[in-house]
Amino acid sequence: MHEFSLVESMIGLVRESAAENGITRVSVVKLVVGRLVMAQPELLRFSFDVLKEKTVLEGASLEIEERPVMMRCRGCGNSLYPEYVEFICPSCGETLEVITGKELYIEHYEGDS
Repeated sequence: MHEFSLVESMIGLVRESAAENGITRVSVVKLVVGRLVMAQPELLRFSFDVLKEKTVLEGASLEIEERPVMMRCRGCGNSLYPEYVEFICPSCGETLEVITGKELYIEHYEGDS
């Protein structure tokens, strides 16, 4: 369950930013997670609910935007959204590159000072 350590790091970043900006209570955190990160949203939410206690994030909600895997062929430019990662273009046989799906970042957070 690497979700716990991901959320622990995320909360640390938000706490640090909130302190630097005089935010005393965080109400919402939005996280963008690509499917290749292999993080389960329900485990991210569970970890967030456990780790936010007794911090500036207590009472905050976690919004998660999941990004699909999008791949593009280096040969013909064909784009596809495979259910599983593929390395060879089904149209021309050239290699594919990952365009989206590797994201993992805090898009924003909201709070009061």
